[in-house]
Amino acid sequence: MTDSSATAPRSSAWGEVRSWRVRQRERLMAERMALDPALRGARAAQARDSLAPLDLRRFGVLGIYWPIRGEIDVRDVAAAHLDGGGRVVLPVVIGKGSPVEFRSWRPGAPMGRDLWKIPVPRERELLQPDALLVPLLGFDGDCYRLGYGGGYYDRTLAALAPPPFCIGLGFDFGRLDSIFPQPHDIRMDVIVTETQRLPG
Repeated sequence: MTDSSATAPRSSAWGEVRSWRVRQRERLMAERMALDPALRGARAAQARDSLAPLDLRRFGVLGIYWPIRGEIDVRDVAAAHLDGGGRVVLPVVIGKGSPVEFRSWRPGAPMGRDLWKIPVPRERELLQPDALLVPLLGFDGDCYRLGYGGGYYDRTLAALAPPPFCIGLGFDFGRLDSIFPQPHDIRMDVIVTETQRLPG
């Protein structure tokens, strides 16, 4: 269900869309952080369970993310992928305005911090993901995601050849009528929440 409070920008000009996105990010982040932790955890578990039909085992290298600010924690999904013989990578921001790189990771690996102080593997063993779990704040029915606004995933996905299979992961309340996609926005192949999988 889309959120009727997420009124459209006044025009399709990038300046208007950008301002609208800032407001939506603030609103959606506040809503996510306001969720009771137990309820947020239960909804996150439902979303993780909804990944099962995608059969992530078919992908040799799975890219995940380190959960911050109430994001769905997918480290158990990563551990299961490793147990099945796959590899797992984490994104590392190496410079503002640059694509991220992906470093091999497993539970217990020595960790450092990237440019944004997010935990990342210390060892720089680079691998390209075959599939990528991507956190999102908002999303629309056309599988476009609204992230934090840094553009790191869009720049990275535009630079990868071949591109990985991209799975956006978030909560139902993040669904919008549209994120008003721009030429730089990269569409997800699938978006999964606790009750939805797009495209249906």
